[in-house]
Amino acid sequence: MKTENVQDIYELSPVQNGILFHSLYAPETGLYLIQFSFTLRGHLDIVAFDRAWQEVTARHTILRTSFYWQEIDKPLQVVHQQVKVPLEQYDWRGIDPVEQEKTLSSFLVSDRQKGFDISQAPLMRLTVIHLAEDTYQFVWSKHHLILDGWSGSLVLEEVFQIYKKLSQSQHIFFAPCRPFKDYIAWLRKQDLSKAEVFWRQMLNGIKAPTPLTYLENLSSQEEKYDEQQIKISVVTTEVLQSLARQHQLTMNTLFQGAWAILLSRYSCQNQVVYGCGVSGRPVDIEGVESMVGVFINTLPVRVNFPSEQYLLAFLKELQVQQVEMRQYEYSPLVEIQGWSEVPRGMPLFKSIVVFENYPMTKVLQNSQEDLELLKVTGFYKTNYPLNVIGYPGSELVIGINYDCQLFDAATITGILQDIEILLQGMANNPDVRLQDLSLLTLNQQKLASRLEKEINFSFV
Repeated sequence: MKTENVQDIYELSPVQNGILFHSLYAPETGLYLIQFSFTLRGHLDIVAFDRAWQEVTARHTILRTSFYWQEIDKPLQVVHQQVKVPLEQYDWRGIDPVEQEKTLSSFLVSDRQKGFDISQAPLMRLTVIHLAEDTYQFVWSKHHLILDGWSGSLVLEEVFQIYKKLSQSQHIFFAPCRPFKDYIAWLRKQDLSKAEVFWRQMLNGIKAPTPLTYLENLSSQEEKYDEQQIKISVVTTEVLQSLARQHQLTMNTLFQGAWAILLSRYSCQNQVVYGCGVSGRPVDIEGVESMVGVFINTLPVRVNFPSEQYLLAFLKELQVQQVEMRQYEYSPLVEIQGWSEVPRGMPLFKSIVVFENYPMTKVLQNSQEDLELLKVTGFYKTNYPLNVIGYPGSELVIGINYDCQLFDAATITGILQDIEILLQGMANNPDVRLQDLSLLTLNQQKLASRLEKEINFSFV
């Protein structure tokens, strides 16, 4: 490792270690590459845009970080003093709009296939494509080793704040931010003994992950990850939000509760374990909300389903568990695995639930006067076969990222429909028992009721 241009060297967080392992173990699969594609409308000052990105990169150490793991006992992250983020430009204004869509789709795939050399900083790249006189496509690709969702939103917000000032020949002053190194130092001070007691108690008796066997449809197709999304109506979303407020619950709890119920029914088990994405930002680090790096963690959630339990009681118990887990969000998943009775080499869970709370909507809402962010799409691939993601807003958006070798598109469509029906049922009748929550639409319930009456009548 060359030492010139090196500012700092320190260890990785447990989450970074896990991401690094999977990235190196199967580099051809493109795990943990995050790609956002934005449609911009208006006038884009490309010089100011480029400079804004370089200034933000100079401001945050994690954006100037590479990783070193060869011939050493523990991997290290290396902060470089100076790094230039590459920005490529393309002019597609002479291409037909329909052809532009096809070309963009191909470009996004090829961009993901390029991956990253994680031994070289920066672990992100930018592309600006000029589509029409006042329309651009901006593609931001980065590795999850340096940014989680919340941090990505902070970076993007700063970029556009700086860009606005630069395009007006002004400058903006930001207060100094704490480096990611401070979080690594905090992690090293944590006592895992209390965490061990908590996780051993929570996972006591769990000897295998909750199976997804009934959902799987093994395919011989090439390795591929895909995503489907649905939107919950504004009316249903508002009712769910009102229900959450009324009973001091969070939308995250409602969302996780819905998945836990479905997982129980899919697996035919009265206790389930799934993974839950948590922010991982310690409240006792001053200024942690504005720190940029990788804080997110994925932790196991165990849910039991006593017979005859009511929905609201179930949700309140789930939320209490979430609050208790908050104290141990720093726990390395590999350690939790060792504290459980699940054999090494077998995962604790096969599905994860993430309720996104990062302020991407704030970035979209704060568009510039002469540059509007119209649309954003994203791609993200983990080592888990099924990822259920909630995006809050006036319409709750639910997405499922999935391994196409294990699940077909029709199965994922069915799961999304089940989630929608279940959430509607929770909104319409929160006082219901869990066992009485139906996965049938209202019309299907009426038809089933009518058929049941006809069958009973025929036996009279």
